[in-house]
Amino acid sequence: MRGTQSLVHICALCWKHPGLLGWELLWRWGFGIPAGAILYHQGALLAAGVSLNSVSLYQESLSLSDPLAAGQQLTLAAAALTPPLVRAALWLGPLLAVAWAVASGLGRSAVLHRLDPALRPAPLTLILLQLLRIAALVAVCVGWYRAIGWAADATLSSAAPNLVAWSAWVICLSLGIFVLWALLSWIFSIAPLLAMLQGTGVFRSLAHSLRLGALTAKLVEVNLVLGIVRLALIVLALVFSAIPLPFEADMTGTALYAWWAVVTLLYLLASDFFQVARLAAFVEFWRLYQPHTSAARPVES
Repeated sequence: MRGTQSLVHICALCWKHPGLLGWELLWRWGFGIPAGAILYHQGALLAAGVSLNSVSLYQESLSLSDPLAAGQQLTLAAAALTPPLVRAALWLGPLLAVAWAVASGLGRSAVLHRLDPALRPAPLTLILLQLLRIAALVAVCVGWYRAIGWAADATLSSAAPNLVAWSAWVICLSLGIFVLWALLSWIFSIAPLLAMLQGTGVFRSLAHSLRLGALTAKLVEVNLVLGIVRLALIVLALVFSAIPLPFEADMTGTALYAWWAVVTLLYLLASDFFQVARLAAFVEFWRLYQPHTSAARPVES
């Protein structure tokens, strides 16, 4: 059976076991809400400590009809904000990364154990694997940033900047890097499962994830499909967020912010649900290809 065909059945199975999504939400939102509060507090301190009057963002509205003028305004604002932002990121970034790895290791271990009670708890290994995943994701983001910088140098540095070519490069590079990450990141998703199945360490789990034979194609297919689903969820969230804009005269202030908050919450719920579905798909395919290692069925917690 193709991975995409079985994915529909697995999503239906996860829907019938809401406790799995509950545990996923518990550890994700248990980290996300405090982290969001810390970021908001640090952002407020940063905005209060930096004067933006000199970059004309308060004196002039951001020009949407003149992209070049808007780009110059944003460049000046970025130059003013970069030094304090870098200073805050140097200590806050590693702190949040370690906290996320700990929350992910403990939470993912709990969710996987409820998907298959035969799995061995391995929270420390999962924490270290998550740290490696964060390092790989940071490297991908840095590569994307440098690629966008190259596109800007190639299309905007001449006497007649070509905004159309730059926009095309940004779209192509962003989608290409997104698809590349979706094709390769399954390694960091299956490695925790292997660690709990076989009791292996970090590097042995990563090495084994590259030698799964016919199972590899199924895992890549599922990860790519769910990556496309996540991209579709982002597009849908943007579309629903823009629905009130034609009625801006009637829907402003609290009502508009409440609408955006509801759309954001629905997006996060859907995204977390498909994260659980991906884990369940990996477990189901492992049972299919390695039936001697796990015989238990998923149970509702």
